[in-house]
Amino acid sequence: MHTATTLSEPTPVGTLVEARALDRSLMRGVAWTAAGKWSSQALSWASWLIVARLLTPEDYGLVGMAAISLGLVTLLSEFGLGTAVLAVRELSVGQINQLHGLAVLLGLGCWLASCVLALPLGRLFHAPQLPLVVVVMSTTFVITSFKTVPLALLQRDMRFKALALIDLTQALVLAIAMIALAVAGLRYWTLVCGAVLGATFSTAAVLRLRHPGFAWPQPHALKPAVTLSSNVLISRLCWYTYSNADFLIAGRILGKSALGFYTVGWTLANVAVDKITALIGQVTPAFFSAVQTDAAAMRRYLLRVTEGIALVTFPVSVGVALVARDLVLVVLGPKWEGTIAPLQVLAAYAAVRSITPLLPQVLHALRDTKFEMWNMVAAAVVMPLTFYVSGQRWGTVGLAFAWVLVDPVFNLRLYRRVFSKIHLSTSAYLGALWPALSAVGLMAAGVLAVKGLGSATWSAGLRLAAEVGAGAISYGLACCVLHRGRLVAFYQLVVAARRGSGGDL
Repeated sequence: MHTATTLSEPTPVGTLVEARALDRSLMRGVAWTAAGKWSSQALSWASWLIVARLLTPEDYGLVGMAAISLGLVTLLSEFGLGTAVLAVRELSVGQINQLHGLAVLLGLGCWLASCVLALPLGRLFHAPQLPLVVVVMSTTFVITSFKTVPLALLQRDMRFKALALIDLTQALVLAIAMIALAVAGLRYWTLVCGAVLGATFSTAAVLRLRHPGFAWPQPHALKPAVTLSSNVLISRLCWYTYSNADFLIAGRILGKSALGFYTVGWTLANVAVDKITALIGQVTPAFFSAVQTDAAAMRRYLLRVTEGIALVTFPVSVGVALVARDLVLVVLGPKWEGTIAPLQVLAAYAAVRSITPLLPQVLHALRDTKFEMWNMVAAAVVMPLTFYVSGQRWGTVGLAFAWVLVDPVFNLRLYRRVFSKIHLSTSAYLGALWPALSAVGLMAAGVLAVKGLGSATWSAGLRLAAEVGAGAISYGLACCVLHRGRLVAFYQLVVAARRGSGGDL
């Protein structure tokens, strides 16, 4: 199966020069976002390790109690307005100002709601310090509400370099501040003040680059944008419901040990995939929005980004599934053997989860948010029921297989909708996946061959090293031999992005 002709589909986005410029912007956006995110993540991890040594588990536990309620309110506070600003590109200055005012009003409302919940939460957890912690941490809703619309405007303008520098600077300031607060003996207030300081810094930096005015929201003027954002909000709430239902059911039905095995398995299976999809997800909505009226360009970018993600995430996900037993025994030890079975299933399915988040982004750009909303509502009903039945009968493996057997039903509905909207054929999409699929197949053969040849006398560590080495070599060789043309095309695009000229996939 060949993909070069599929991905070389002509795009009528202005001119070929404009298409190439957009290609370069995409690559630069991903590069800057990756550099900013990974650098800031490294700083965050380093400061976390230092702060964790200075604080106590009780300090983290208290802030964790506050995060239980704040996590859900955070979903409500943004209300999907950022997505609306990206998708509804014909918004006037007055409408943008009204959305800015609406965002701030929603932030104030969420802060007030959290203040009302603070005392009941304190009584629920028998923690008298908790109400004040909740009230202070909830101020971040008000602070970040001022950057919701400006941040979306910066993303729409593709100013990813500036946003990456903001993330990196914020991480540096926050790391220094939190270490200083922990050394000063502020205990759990170190974490609380860190959250507020981080929100304040990032909001101030964004407002310095883009600061729309304020206007009182007029419902008739904002109806298209608010309708879209409310659909997105409901979708996110439904996602939050069913994506956490398996953990809730594991804890209620299977007990603490089973929940621990499942949680660790989920983390190992998805940590790399989630990082990559989150990174891409910060950049791609702006590009889908930029070509929302051009189906050919939409097809082109969906195929191109899907191919790139698959080339990275498929070998990682399938590789973890193949070496799960030795990975768990070497990294975690024999006491975590109960993690192996769910990890094998979840890691294999993580490959699918890595490419499906692009589908809602396309529908958002096309303003077809109602379909996604009802699809997620159905998932929020069916998936928890499936988790309950499968978890009760087959334990943690049943929970993992619920993802594999039922979640694809809802993904297939998204695929059909997206393909029909942008006139994309199934064969073209499979063609974009073919380089990763074929190379992963050969990689799996290499790993299984090492498993078969590996002596029972080998240690788990030696076996793991041999399996990882065989997988990496076989995958690399497969890509270079079978799909050298695609790798060269991607390399040329990266070079063009750095030089600011030429290169088109």
